[in-house]
Amino acid sequence: MGATIGMDIVVVGGGIGGLAAALSAARAGHRATVLERAPSFQELGAGIQLAPNAFHALDALGVGVEVRRRAVFTEELRLMDGVSGDVAVSLPLTGAYRKRFGNPYAVVHRGDLFQPLLQACRQHPGVDLLADHAVVGYEQDADGVRAVLADGRQVAGDLLIGADGIRSAVRGQLVGDGPPRVSGHTIYRCVVPMGEVPEDLRANRVTLWAGPKWHFVHYPIARGELLNLAATVDDGASRAVVGDPVPTDRVRNLFHRLPPVARRLLHLGRDWRTWVLCDRGRLDRWVDGRVALLGDAAHPMLQYAAQGACMALEDAVVLGRVLGEHAAEVTTTLERYNDVRRERAAFAQHVSTEIGTQLYHVAGEEARQRNEMLRALSPSDLLDRVAPLHGSRGFGLPAATRPVDLADAGH
Repeated sequence: MGATIGMDIVVVGGGIGGLAAALSAARAGHRATVLERAPSFQELGAGIQLAPNAFHALDALGVGVEVRRRAVFTEELRLMDGVSGDVAVSLPLTGAYRKRFGNPYAVVHRGDLFQPLLQACRQHPGVDLLADHAVVGYEQDADGVRAVLADGRQVAGDLLIGADGIRSAVRGQLVGDGPPRVSGHTIYRCVVPMGEVPEDLRANRVTLWAGPKWHFVHYPIARGELLNLAATVDDGASRAVVGDPVPTDRVRNLFHRLPPVARRLLHLGRDWRTWVLCDRGRLDRWVDGRVALLGDAAHPMLQYAAQGACMALEDAVVLGRVLGEHAAEVTTTLERYNDVRRERAAFAQHVSTEIGTQLYHVAGEEARQRNEMLRALSPSDLLDRVAPLHGSRGFGLPAATRPVDLADAGH
């Protein structure tokens, strides 16, 4: 079956990546059906960071204005030495940053990114949203592809996009690489009403306190009405945990060595929940005939570069772009999508891992050298370091991009 206008595209997963993929395909002239396993379409979680590349993608999807309306435009990324309490490096996010990258850096509640995508899908005549449709696999032949549901039903289309997250059932069949890799890093998250935050602790920036095998980050979200807190420790955790509640005292005791200002912020937190972070290694091929992966199903990464959602949005835009090229065959279209995204996604995965091991969690002499290296960078140098990720508009990786090292890690 040729890839012509009016293809039926089945999208597995109704999260940020899945909705973006459906919207992108529909805007390219196709019909998309989103299958979500949960009883309703909703996004859980708290804060998320959006670099300029995310806004370029959101604009291409037609929802950039609405996300901007809900966002907090941060003025600075600041890395603190969590032992001494000194500033290690500061990257201003106004002026030269916005001029160079053509968009702001913002922080939002995950729902403030999810809801504009959901609303746009609901309003588009080419998108159907089906909740309570758990996909366990797929079948395909020369005539099409079918998502196989847990209850035995099937949903047919011309191609299928697996956007069903890090534990993707579609990836399980396409790649067969088992469960995700447990990183050994445990994160504790909560949000605090901004009215409970003392005036002297409020700031319109993303601040990260880096210590030996741990870090603590905080920033405003939800139009500035909430403060997002996230504390991470490299504790060698070996079992995946997803959103379990934890006692407040446990979090305070784990991070009792924070400098006074950071400790005051941490002590505002309550109703903490914990996750053990997971990822997967690089995957060069995430296409199988009429089936392709997207977002965390294709290239899950640790949170440290704040690019996971950004990469999913980029995937969606590139997918819509190649679907709009009217390739002669479905498989050719998906191969092109894979070719464009492969290296850039792998680069983002690599940077995310390296930041945790080489920038945030170092100690002693390594921490001192990190601080010296970062403080020696000029404002222009800092922009150069983040440009490969933050500055992309085409969403492919330039051939000249070199492997990341400490100087590249930046933020």
